[in-house]
Amino acid sequence: MLRIPENYTDFLYWVRERTELFWSRNPDTSAEDFGCEKWMQGARWIGMKEEDINATEEKYGIRFMPEHREFLKILHAIDRKEEIEYNIDGKQTINKRPFFYNWLTDDEQIKEKLEWPYETILQDIQEVNNVWLQSWGKRPETDEAREAIFSAWFNKVPRLLPLTSHRFLVSESYLADRPVLSVWGSDIIVYGWDMRLYLLNELSVHLNLSTFVYFDEYGIYYPEDINELKEIKERAYLDAAKKDIPYWKEMIMYWTSGLASFGQKSPRDDGDTIHPIVKTNAAKGGEDDPKIFNSF
Repeated sequence: MLRIPENYTDFLYWVRERTELFWSRNPDTSAEDFGCEKWMQGARWIGMKEEDINATEEKYGIRFMPEHREFLKILHAIDRKEEIEYNIDGKQTINKRPFFYNWLTDDEQIKEKLEWPYETILQDIQEVNNVWLQSWGKRPETDEAREAIFSAWFNKVPRLLPLTSHRFLVSESYLADRPVLSVWGSDIIVYGWDMRLYLLNELSVHLNLSTFVYFDEYGIYYPEDINELKEIKERAYLDAAKKDIPYWKEMIMYWTSGLASFGQKSPRDDGDTIHPIVKTNAAKGGEDDPKIFNSF
C-alpha cells in the first residue's frame, strides 16, 4: 500500500526517487498506459550545494526559507529543458522552458519572475480589469496616484520567490504558514499551503498518483487522484478556512477563483456548472463583470 511520507525531508527524497522512476520509462515501449513526455525521458534532479544556495541569496538579495533550502538541496531543477519551437514572421525560434527554475543558470527567467507579481498585478489595476482593493480607499483618477497607493501596499506584502512558471513560495520567516501561490496578475490562488502539499499538487502525474479516466463527452483521458491523495487534499481544504496570509489574502479573495484557497465556495457554485471568474462581494462595484484574461 502506498504511503506518502509525512516527514518533509523523507518526502523530498521520495519525490526524487518516484519522479525519476516515472521519467525513466520509455513512453513508446512502457507497459504503463501513460508515461512522461518524450523530452523528459531519463530526466534527473540536480540539487544545489549549500555554498551555492548561500551565494544565490547574496546574488539576488533574498533569503530562502528552511523548507525552500531543503527543496533546493534535494531537488531544485532537472537536467534538461523543454524546447518549444515558434514561427515568428517565417523565422523559427526555439524557446527553452525550465521544469523548475535553475537558480545557477536561469538568470533571465528568475529576474523576470521576481518582478512578475508587481508588474502583472499593476497591469490589472491600470488596464481592463480595473482591480482595486477596498483597503486602498477611493480609487484615484490618475495612473500615477493609483500606482503610488499600490506600491505602498506591495512594499508591505510578504515576499514571493519563484519556483516554476508563475508559482511562488511566500517567503517570510515570521509567518506560521508559507504557502505556494499561483500568480496570474490579480488572479491568485493558493496552490499548496506548504511545500509538501504544493509538490503533491504540481507533480501528481509525475509521481504516478493519478489514475486516468476516459470522458466520452470530450474524448479525452483525465487524471484522477488516488484515494490517499484525495484525503490529503480534502483535509487541506477544510484547514484552509482557518488560514491567513497578511495582505495577500485580500487580493486572493478579490476574484471568485480565490475563494477555494480559504475553504470557501463562490455563491454561484452549484458543483456542476462552470461559471466565469467575477469579482467577489468584497469588491464593491462591477461584481458581475467577468475577469478579462490578460496574456501578460
